[in-house]
Amino acid sequence: MQFLNKTPSGEVLTTSGLVNYQEEAVVSRTLSQTKNGTVTVFAFDEGQGLSEHTAPFDALVFLLEGEAQVNIQEKEHMIKAGEMIIMPANQPHSLMALKKFKMLLVMLRS
Repeated sequence: MQFLNKTPSGEVLTTSGLVNYQEEAVVSRTLSQTKNGTVTVFAFDEGQGLSEHTAPFDALVFLLEGEAQVNIQEKEHMIKAGEMIIMPANQPHSLMALKKFKMLLVMLRS
């Protein structure tokens, strides 16, 4: 497992401090990347999102703060801090910040 941005392995990390909000932006920080998947934290300002796309990995989204709308194959899911959802590999999905939110994204090759 490779840790990027000098993220220390074997140390306790505070999730809220891993990435900061920026006005009218989506900010990300990759914590780990291997041929089998990635672990990334994101901060979405209110009204920001990711347009519909697909990924070759199953993607687990865990909301750390805020509220988001996650669409999977045109079905809307409202999630809030403390909740998670799995977006299946190769299925169209998108995300939108209803309120500012931070998420941990774990992508695993199927």
